[in-house]
Amino acid sequence: MYNIRKATVADVPGITEIYNEAIANTVATFDTETKTVDNREVWFHGHGPKHPVLVAVQDAKVLGFASLNPYSDRQAYENTVELSLYIHADHRGQGIGKALMEQVLEAGREAGLHTVLSRIVAGNDSSIHLHEVFGFDHVGIMREVGFKFGSLLDVYLMQKIYK
Repeated sequence: MYNIRKATVADVPGITEIYNEAIANTVATFDTETKTVDNREVWFHGHGPKHPVLVAVQDAKVLGFASLNPYSDRQAYENTVELSLYIHADHRGQGIGKALMEQVLEAGREAGLHTVLSRIVAGNDSSIHLHEVFGFDHVGIMREVGFKFGSLLDVYLMQKIYK
């Protein structure tokens, strides 16, 4: 059984491994170059009380992570965040993503956030469905904004407003 908790700097190597696998093998992220642990530590330390990072762990192994990331450095966006959710390839389809999303969204509510945005590549039906389950609305499609693995990719923009 896994446990979900706030991430610590000790989790960064596991987070990096999961994210690098997504870079190399999926279109879930539009990053194309793998990240170093040092790079991900900078990313991790850029998260504060309004921008939680949660991990699902089992026997000290990170199975997945979710984060609420600053949407923009412009002050008027301070209560708007962008959701990231990645699960280790060996542990997808086991409900870990749903559990992480539930808890990171609750952490965002507790932090006083107003809006959560997600950008999801067209064709990632499981992610789109998961967002719908948690009350995200479709607010637009950005056509052919990404190019990865030889294909132009559309991105769905989804939004949840805390009420």
